[in-house]
Amino acid sequence: MGTAGQAGAGGNGGGEGEWEVAARGGLTGADYTWGEESERPGQRLANFWHGDFPWRPEPGYGRTSPVGSFEPNGYGLFDMAGNVWEWIVDWYTDTPSARPAAEADSYDPQQPQFRVPRKVVKGGSFLCADSSCRRYRPAARRPQPIDTGMSHIGFRCVVRD
Repeated sequence: MGTAGQAGAGGNGGGEGEWEVAARGGLTGADYTWGEESERPGQRLANFWHGDFPWRPEPGYGRTSPVGSFEPNGYGLFDMAGNVWEWIVDWYTDTPSARPAAEADSYDPQQPQFRVPRKVVKGGSFLCADSSCRRYRPAARRPQPIDTGMSHIGFRCVVRD
């Protein structure tokens, strides 16, 4: 996985399984991108919500942070947890194994009244808090309508050799 600037070098977005492997950085089955344990008090391993959610973030949190503000994972990838949700090329269904092939098959059972196609987003964002979200774990996922643009959603390009 590379950076957005590498899109011109033949990169594109990755699939859900590919993203999870990259996020774990070689830690097979790990709960977090950095290992098995959540952060300890005073320890900061990723840019997700730190502070009194949703009113008062700790200084330096509550917004995006520059790439490289936290240690990279075992593959040298930065910010695979937190900072911004990352678009995944896969269409969303409530079961990852269903793998819809087209936007018409994309479905969010939590909002059946909306038939807007949805893609998967992963990684969580600076707005994810332990008390409400914990979606910064590699296995976590959520649906996002494809017409969405927000300050806490981004993308990562994959450059294949």
